[in-house]
Amino acid sequence: MLTKTTEMAIQVLCILALQGEDADPISPRLLAERLDASPSYMAKVTGLLVRAGILQATRGIHGGVQLMHRPERVTLLDVTEACQGKLLGDYCQDAVVISQTCAFHRAMDDLHSAIVGALQRWTISDLAAQPEPAPALRGVARCKMEKVAQSLRKSRERATARAADDADRKDK
Repeated sequence: MLTKTTEMAIQVLCILALQGEDADPISPRLLAERLDASPSYMAKVTGLLVRAGILQATRGIHGGVQLMHRPERVTLLDVTEACQGKLLGDYCQDAVVISQTCAFHRAMDDLHSAIVGALQRWTISDLAAQPEPAPALRGVARCKMEKVAQSLRKSRERATARAADDADRKDK
């Protein structure tokens, strides 16, 4: 249902959301490194999100990408349509009254409505709030968000190390 590109875009957006609102832009190269993706593929993914108005790109030595909107305003439907195009449910000829179409068309209309509804309800903020399964399932269940969780843990480790270094410098 979701393409590899859409899944990668969701992972990118979760990493950016977890960095916080005031974080500096992150280069697509660094995002590619964190998610074990090629830099050219990451450039494609981030480019789609920039064109859709989900990410803002900044050029220059300290450039990169960052969220254009708060993560709670970016739905999975926004991301899916940025990467895959508009989700259409055009199975038969357009009809004014859905009840007059064939049963297959009505079934597909129900399916389309359910998918679009679910994608509209879930936001990047929702996913970033729990980027990994419960501890009992870590390493047992395959998780598409594993790289996001690893990136978050590494960011926290770096922040802790920086805080310790700063404390050491103050003591001297």
